[in-house]
Amino acid sequence: MAYSTPIINQGTQKRSLRVERSEIPDRQEADISSSLPLNQILCGDNLELIQQLPDHSVQLVITSPPYFQQRDYGAGMGNEPEVESYIENLLRLFRECVGVMKEEGSLIFNLGDKYENSSLLLVPYRFAIAATETGLVKLVNNVTWVKLNPTPRQFRRRLVSSTEPFFHFVKSEDYFYNLDAFMTSEDASKKSRTKGMNVGKRYFELIDQSDLPDEAKRDARLALARVIQEVRTGQIHSFRMKIRGLHAEPFGGQDGGRKIQLAKKGFTIIRLRGNALKRDVIETPVESIKRCKHPAIYPVKIVEEFLHLLTRPGDVVLDPFIGSGSTAVACKKLGRHFIGYDLNPEYCEYARNRVDEAPGETLNLFGMSS
Repeated sequence: MAYSTPIINQGTQKRSLRVERSEIPDRQEADISSSLPLNQILCGDNLELIQQLPDHSVQLVITSPPYFQQRDYGAGMGNEPEVESYIENLLRLFRECVGVMKEEGSLIFNLGDKYENSSLLLVPYRFAIAATETGLVKLVNNVTWVKLNPTPRQFRRRLVSSTEPFFHFVKSEDYFYNLDAFMTSEDASKKSRTKGMNVGKRYFELIDQSDLPDEAKRDARLALARVIQEVRTGQIHSFRMKIRGLHAEPFGGQDGGRKIQLAKKGFTIIRLRGNALKRDVIETPVESIKRCKHPAIYPVKIVEEFLHLLTRPGDVVLDPFIGSGSTAVACKKLGRHFIGYDLNPEYCEYARNRVDEAPGETLNLFGMSS
């Protein structure tokens, strides 16, 4: 199956004629997938195209709609005269996305904000609130994209905008979530900063400065020496030490464990096993591609992170605003099926060529390379 052939399956039913996915036996999963325009970028109105997809057929919808009155995309959404009309149009598409998404699936929407009369409109958050108020979804996270190379501007009365939100919506509590695979490249690049000869030195100094009794100070030094040795021999990744009177008490949870140790011994040690906290932040530069006329290129790295987190190899991913094709490129690289829509024929053609040149292998219906 070629990645660049824009074929629309005219045999699929409109939404009003669909059978609910929950009523279809599991053995018909392949029949549903065979009706999908897998690994294709289709040029046309996304509201019309998405209605040709069966209900509950897509694992992940990830997209970045045109921002409100920010850039000229040639036509379509983003050119509304008022922000209320823009959000209303977004919600129309959003409801369709919810309909085609599996019960265990997710939706990721990225939006940028807009200044009007020198005041932020808070467009992304207005949309997120309106989306949750439909009653169709739950908002799991607001993941912040930190742009490492924001557009340099010399504002005199405000700071340069360098972040954008990615809203993660789900339909049910049983959504697929692979936390261990998320941000794997970032985790692998992080090195322990505590394995040098000076590890723990500041804690010895704090023990000496504390008001602990001499016996408690002695016990604290011995415990500290032991945990430093665990770090140096690779038994643990790093640690934190809290000393009564110098550090705030742990909060949350039950009154036990660390609080009891602080009260009785005067100190507590927290061993860290090397599992980095999965934060709601993705740091990556804004992408620019030579000879690409699209004014806002979606970073492939961001798409990859969400693919790791919310999909399995062979799953179907929909981007109703495919733009320059970044979602499709990430899907091809990581072995996921994609479906992309765009209203601009020039963007569609560029995205198809970009995907054809991208690394990765075409998948057949059952998720195997062909």
